Amino acid sequence: MTDTTPARLLKLLSLLQTPREWPGGELAERLDVTPRTIRRDIDRLRELGYPVEASRGSAGGYRLVAGAALPPLVLDDEEAVAIAVGLRAGAGHAIEGVDEASVRALAKLEQVLPARLRHRVSSLQNATVPLARGDGSTIDPRTLTTLASAATGQERLRFAYRSREGTETRRQVEPYRLVSTGRRWYLVAYDLLREDWRTFRVDRVSEPFATGARFTPRPLPGESGGADGGGVEDAARYFARSMAGRQPELRLDVWFAAPTEFVVARLPPTLGVPEPVPGPDGENPGGEDSGNGCRLRSSCTDSLEWVALRLALVDCEFTVQGPPELVEHLERLGARLTRAAGAPR
Repeated sequence: MTDTTPARLLKLLSLLQTPREWPGGELAERLDVTPRTIRRDIDRLRELGYPVEASRGSAGGYRLVAGAALPPLVLDDEEAVAIAVGLRAGAGHAIEGVDEASVRALAKLEQVLPARLRHRVSSLQNATVPLARGDGSTIDPRTLTTLASAATGQERLRFAYRSREGTETRRQVEPYRLVSTGRRWYLVAYDLLREDWRTFRVDRVSEPFATGARFTPRPLPGESGGADGGGVEDAARYFARSMAGRQPELRLDVWFAAPTEFVVARLPPTLGVPEPVPGPDGENPGGEDSGNGCRLRSSCTDSLEWVALRLALVDCEFTVQGPPELVEHLERLGARLTRAAGAPR
């Protein structure tokens, strides 16, 4: 290859990633080369794994199609900024469905972004006020990308950590995986000072710093794990066991005066999936027409305050049969809201 060939191939690839069919003559004109050179460049792209399809005839041309694997993408400035801003917004607010893979993608993208584009991404994010849902903590995406990069690169981390009681400590850990619950991010890591596994809430992490010291991943307790066998599923199972031991389990029994589809669309999946109640002749704990309702029977380890908030945000009538502590909390909350609504104006 000549010195100009790599640059020409990247420009050709950028054109082909536009979803259209490109006549060979038009590509040759845009790149200022001959149609024969375009054919050779297309062959080179195919050798690199890019599935370029050619059609014959006077109206024929070249098109990049879906292949068996995802080859590297070429993004222009605007595309790179748009993707980085979108990933930052989703990662920073732990939106449901945005998991560790999304944070890894953000970490890879920001690692190669030129300084001028990183500045544009930060400026756009700082100038945007998100519509917060009120049920999760916001996180600086740079913290997430630092943690994700260290876990992927098997690099030890230092950071400051604030406990639930507000105590500040300094930690040095071997990061294993990030886990998203849909509301919050958690880091599963081996704490070197305490010589034990720990789960850290990422919104309580500050000043994360990758030390550069490499490590061999240890297997999680109760898992086959390690450098070869561990992964996201192991981390998720460990996290679930860890959280179950910290927070008392709530056994929910809630009836909603709305169809199942309505409730499922508004209820976090972590609280379970309601089922339609029996027909019009069946029992109904809410005293309503059971033919148009559904019932949620599940267990969770979330706080009473958060569960009460999420039930209210379903935006329909509902009756809580249990647990008793949730019923009592809702009674106190309802009385407080009633007093607030009746306050002098």
